[in-house]
Amino acid sequence: MQIFTSDHPLIWGKLELPLMGITEDWFGTTLEEPCTFSLAKDSEFLWFISIFPHTANIHPSASPGLFTPELWKYDVAELFLANPSTGEYLEFNLTANGAWWASKFSSIRKPTAQQPDFTSHIRSHQDLSDTHHSVVGLQVPLKFLKKEIDFGLATAANITVICDSPSHRYLSASKLPGAQPDFHQPTNFTTASFIPLF
Repeated sequence: MQIFTSDHPLIWGKLELPLMGITEDWFGTTLEEPCTFSLAKDSEFLWFISIFPHTANIHPSASPGLFTPELWKYDVAELFLANPSTGEYLEFNLTANGAWWASKFSSIRKPTAQQPDFTSHIRSHQDLSDTHHSVVGLQVPLKFLKKEIDFGLATAANITVICDSPSHRYLSASKLPGAQPDFHQPTNFTTASFIPLF
């Protein structure tokens, strides 16, 4: 999983990041429009950027910028970060209006009993200046990620997307095995590859 790195602070509203795209759903059907995203980090933060069409169907309880459970029941982009040596991983959900959710797992689909204080550390952003798309981002402190999953060169990552709800299409940047969609496969995530921006 490519994570672009910058020697300079990244600032929302002035981000110029390469975009990556997912072009097929879980079953290999080509999308009419790729789902696009970017991962980047500066000296302090990891940035998860996702671009949604304005037609995205979001959770009815999703408030812009606020922590909201069960976003995955509607259109959502998800970032998974795993520590291969411990089996622990983090899941971040982000939807088109900047609402977000996160959880830490001790093993597959098993949330840790003591959850990190996500709301004190994470910020979300939204840009509606594009007439056809909503650009949203999560800003996560590297110190927080280091503490929770020892974020670094050994980190495994994946980006997934649920779109076209309520019918739902499931997309994954990393090729995951299985006849039915299952994003909780940290052993099949891709090792992070840090690529300088400048």
